Amino acid sequence: MKYFLLSVLLIVASASAMCEVQDPRLHPRDRYHLHTGDTLLLEYRLSPELNQTVTIGPDGYVDLNVAGPAKLEGLTLTEAHDLIVQLASARLNSPELNIELKDFQRPYVVVAGQVMNPTRIEMREDMTAIQAIMLAGGFRDSAKETKIVLFRRLNSKSDMAEVHVLNLHKIHKTAQLEHDMALQPGDVLYVPENAATQFGKIMRIPNFSMSSGVPLY
Repeated sequence: MKYFLLSVLLIVASASAMCEVQDPRLHPRDRYHLHTGDTLLLEYRLSPELNQTVTIGPDGYVDLNVAGPAKLEGLTLTEAHDLIVQLASARLNSPELNIELKDFQRPYVVVAGQVMNPTRIEMREDMTAIQAIMLAGGFRDSAKETKIVLFRRLNSKSDMAEVHVLNLHKIHKTAQLEHDMALQPGDVLYVPENAATQFGKIMRIPNFSMSSGVPLY
């Protein structure tokens, strides 16, 4: 009996080790970087009269009571803290700052076109194209599942995007997961009708009507 139990334990341990080696999703997430529209609470322990709440503007800057404009977009909270302390040190002696992220731009993707509920979906965790489509209610009968169009911004400041065409036909019914694609914040998935529109490899991202799901050029 003890040999049987030992064998079972060895099998379980080996399986766990294989999962740890083979699962590429088990990796640390990147630290959050500040975006336009994020709101921060700044509290100076020894100078509370300078406390303030700031929102990062479209240019990436905030206006600090203690030091004037400072560009925080793209920084982590730790980097923003260190920059503000450095700027405040010109006026304060060894400032002690507590910085808190009060509100932030939640990452999202847009699903439009021939799905049941065209919508914007918050990315609370890793998400693939087919998962986003299922969250939007799934395909309509009129959807061309072999020509799903994914728009991915070239960069955060541009309205130009790479265009990828995905074949998701029956992927929700089979194990053909190699046709699926991991999404990134800001991606736009467009499910065309059977009479598909033609898209170039690089193009401007269309605006989509969330009521009809159709592109508005």
